[in-house]
Amino acid sequence: MELNIEHRTRYEYAESVNYTIQQLRLTPRDGFGQRVKRWDIRVNGHLHRYDDPHGNIAHTLVLDSPHHELSIVAVGEVETGLPQTSTESRLPLEIYLRDTPLTQADQTLQRFANDYAAHVSGENTAWVEDMMRSIVEQVPYVKGSTAVDTTAASAFAQGKGVCQDHAHIFLSCCRHLGMPARYVSGYLFTADGSLMESHAWADVWLNGLGWRSYDVSNGCLTNGVHVRLAVGLDYREACPVSGVRSGGGKEHMDASVRISPKQMQQSQQ
Repeated sequence: MELNIEHRTRYEYAESVNYTIQQLRLTPRDGFGQRVKRWDIRVNGHLHRYDDPHGNIAHTLVLDSPHHELSIVAVGEVETGLPQTSTESRLPLEIYLRDTPLTQADQTLQRFANDYAAHVSGENTAWVEDMMRSIVEQVPYVKGSTAVDTTAASAFAQGKGVCQDHAHIFLSCCRHLGMPARYVSGYLFTADGSLMESHAWADVWLNGLGWRSYDVSNGCLTNGVHVRLAVGLDYREACPVSGVRSGGGKEHMDASVRISPKQMQQSQQ
């Protein structure tokens, strides 16, 4: 499938901002069953590209003159559903066993994960999907029920969350069981256009298989409707846009994602 993607983020400020610096992880890479055919980021500032330690394509955005708004537009085309070659890791696998404040397992999460401990060393990986589905049963998707700083333990305790929380809980369980796992940010195409924002899922390293990607919120392995942007230990290391500013007062932010298959666009012309 060839997907056309447009991701817009716009900040408006009540007062003049003196200086803004943002870290953008808004550029997909080839691999994991996808190929980037074209991609562009448009901003009203200065961009500096670099590769971060996880191998993500990242940009530093700087706007160093007075401004009342910040506009970020990422647009491009990505081919998905290609054969996956995901047996390599840029960093040592042990890195992805590290807990973070967002993924630390409390006793409740540890007890939940321990129900699957007996299956970890076996060759059958069906238990990973069972655990994934059980997470969503315990923590149903409820939009707006959590914030970006909600921890895995908190979301699990309150029994509701969003894709970010599902990914964090999955990571927490995998790491507790000694399985390297990492957070993935990206996009999800839905035929009805119901998801107009970025999405999140998780990779876990399975012995003999390498990295396998699980969309916990949707209870499935990732497939041709997913486009991955970045990976990290948690949301903070893989989020598409993050940064700080000096001045500005009250802030208003709008973000939207539009995804459509190329053939659909052609048929509408």
